[in-house]
Amino acid sequence: MSTENEPPTGRPRGSARPGYSFDVKLWKVSKTGRKSRPYRLRWVVAGHVYGDTFTTSALAESRRNELWQAMNRRGEAFGIDSGLPESEVRAAAEDAEAAAEAEPFLRWFEFCRRYVAGRWRMSAAKSREGMADGLAAVALAMVKREGAPDDTHLRLAFRWGIVPANSGEEPPAELKAAYEWLTTEDRPVADLVDAGVFEDVLYRLSYRLDGTPAAGETHKRRRRALNTALEHAVATKELPENPLQGAYKKRVGSGAVVDRRVLVNAVQGRQLLTAVSYVGSWDRNRGRRLAAFYAVLYYAGLRPAEAVGLRLSDCHLPDAGWGTLTLRETRPVSGKQWTDSGERHDRRGLKAREADTDRPVPIPPVLVAILRAHLKEFGTAKERRVFGNERGGVVGSSTYWRVWEEARLFALPPDRVASPLAGRPYDLRHACITRWLNAGVPIAEIARRVGNSPEVIHRRYHGCIDGHEEAANAKITKALEEEGDTAA
Repeated sequence: MSTENEPPTGRPRGSARPGYSFDVKLWKVSKTGRKSRPYRLRWVVAGHVYGDTFTTSALAESRRNELWQAMNRRGEAFGIDSGLPESEVRAAAEDAEAAAEAEPFLRWFEFCRRYVAGRWRMSAAKSREGMADGLAAVALAMVKREGAPDDTHLRLAFRWGIVPANSGEEPPAELKAAYEWLTTEDRPVADLVDAGVFEDVLYRLSYRLDGTPAAGETHKRRRRALNTALEHAVATKELPENPLQGAYKKRVGSGAVVDRRVLVNAVQGRQLLTAVSYVGSWDRNRGRRLAAFYAVLYYAGLRPAEAVGLRLSDCHLPDAGWGTLTLRETRPVSGKQWTDSGERHDRRGLKAREADTDRPVPIPPVLVAILRAHLKEFGTAKERRVFGNERGGVVGSSTYWRVWEEARLFALPPDRVASPLAGRPYDLRHACITRWLNAGVPIAEIARRVGNSPEVIHRRYHGCIDGHEEAANAKITKALEEEGDTAA
């Protein structure tokens, strides 16, 4: 890992066009010491130092990842005068040319269309979908309301229209009226400086279409999407400043801390994994084919998208003792319109890691045995993946959700079926992490195995560790007794 004082060596790759260079060195994110924008990212192009500052470390790391992808994934040259990847230089020139021909006040939908088109190639499918969702929520506040189509159709029309591949195409018939409203009755971007308009924008970030509060993670994701778009608006002179920077960060939902009610104990966990094997026993063994899939979530703490992408070459499954799963790829579900391949499942590296890194996860003998039995019965799917559907394709999220819902009906009593207990397949990962914490495994080691930071593990699971409250009460009682002895 590079440090700020010791930048990594650039990797020249042949000759670049005049004004561009492959000699690029990217430094780590550092602190500026300022309160307003405390994080700094710097890089060097052909000996010239460039940099930018950010309000959060997440934004700084996101920008660093974009530059890293341009350097190492796509092999782009960087502009010596601008310090930017060639694709960004071209996009900026196209934006400037379009802006020169546009009407005096750029309107919201057209701004979003250009903005998304400029970021499309550098973004993962999930990022594209999250960006569209956040901007679609804002769009509901950026159109005239009187006589407008319903919010559901406006949101769907925005998500359709923002995809670059749909530019110039006729919208679906059911979205045509909403799409025309978005493109003709939307406000100028400059209206975001109006306090009343921006108050409605903040409301749209925080609430769902039915008026109920959005989940905490949904609110954060929408706010991040809007913030980066507004930073771009400031950079392109559409806004004098980012109005979101001074806005109160209203908290909605919880989302940050795992709910203890979703956690299964050891008996419930085994009952659920057994019940999975009974699902669809008369219908292509739907459940038995996925029993080991849920097991890797429960015993190894994998994310569902990581389990979907697991290959045979990633598995070390000895005859006895512990084995290892070396994770290298995830297959998150994003929808065909968001992926470059046109498939529903994107193909990505590990979450929050560089694209070419892996994550070895030791697995206990019980999981080794389950995986060996699964491979013996079902073999591997296409691309030597451990899990697949009956046709050998990628396991879809709708498939493993349906099987899980049926398994809960078999394994849990009626009153628990209606409860949050193991309501989602992802809750098996929560149960695994909690079990390790209660076993006394150091947080740093758990974080390494599950691909989170120690801070995230501590924040999200601090209320799930058994015995801590009793231990704290005992210490307080002892202190009070000692104070009483001293007073006596």
